[in-house]
Amino acid sequence: MFKDKILLVTGGTGSFGNAIVSRFLNSQIKEIRILSRDEKKQEDMRKKYNNDKLKFYIGDVRDYNSIEGAFIGADYVFHAAALKQVPSCEFYPMEAVKTNIIGSDNVISACVKNKVKKAIFLSTDKAAYPINAMGMSKALMEKNVVARSRQLGANDTVLCLTRYGNVMASRGSVIPLFVDQIEKNKPITITNPEMTRFMMTLEEAVDLVLYAFEFGEQGDLLVQKAPASTIEVLAKAVLELKGSKLKPVYIGTRHGEKLYEVLVTEEEMIKAIDLGGFYKVPADNRNLNYDIYFDKGNKQIELTESYHSHNTKRLDVKEMKELLLKLDEIKWEL
Repeated sequence: MFKDKILLVTGGTGSFGNAIVSRFLNSQIKEIRILSRDEKKQEDMRKKYNNDKLKFYIGDVRDYNSIEGAFIGADYVFHAAALKQVPSCEFYPMEAVKTNIIGSDNVISACVKNKVKKAIFLSTDKAAYPINAMGMSKALMEKNVVARSRQLGANDTVLCLTRYGNVMASRGSVIPLFVDQIEKNKPITITNPEMTRFMMTLEEAVDLVLYAFEFGEQGDLLVQKAPASTIEVLAKAVLELKGSKLKPVYIGTRHGEKLYEVLVTEEEMIKAIDLGGFYKVPADNRNLNYDIYFDKGNKQIELTESYHSHNTKRLDVKEMKELLLKLDEIKWEL
């Protein structure tokens, strides 16, 4: 589907952007556009890939006028630009609002104006039953994508969402932190040993984006099923792979963290379509005529359970080590 097409990636200098570039640059794609506000990271990517198919645009999704030109002629858009760190969003929630909500709305407007065929918006498990500012801003981003999708016609941009769990070894995630602590001969810091998180590789994350581009329909939310691990099991696996005898230190839960993460809520599971390795949650396209729902409500929620990191497949230390060894970053460290 990408043959001779132009793909634009917002926030394209991050982990997702690099994974997408690595996957597609040597395919028959016509052009990959990287839109971000960090010229240093763009220069690093330019030198790393050294490929004329890669084009760079400086702009900030908070400022519509700075990004609109990058969308001219684009066929597909993957929106990855975001503030993603839970603690920083807790201290600066309005910055999360500006980037994650207003910024994503600017991307929608630019897509619609320039007749982009399809746009995929990256969300997070923290948007399901959100308790922190990052999750709340992503939840509102999701709501706005669905709301804007209802206003579009058959020939307009198709807007879809993908919701991810923990993407292993992505920038700012815990695995690089553990590796760095071990190499500096410092004890691994664990928040809560029983805390669970979904485990996905960057390659699997890109697979979900591709699945959404190929099969997503207007307003859909697409989720990839994934195993989970406790933080303690993850720490033990990293320590064993590094051959370290250091003992973990338990520091307690950080600002805005949950014991486990939800990828599909109870309310979403009522209408979710099980596609094998994926869940597809169609948009709620009921209108503002509420009267009918006083007589025809849905009682299924009483029988439904959310899909979360405590009830999915749980990895043991051996399985966690096998998964870690699939990561180029970990293999390089070893």
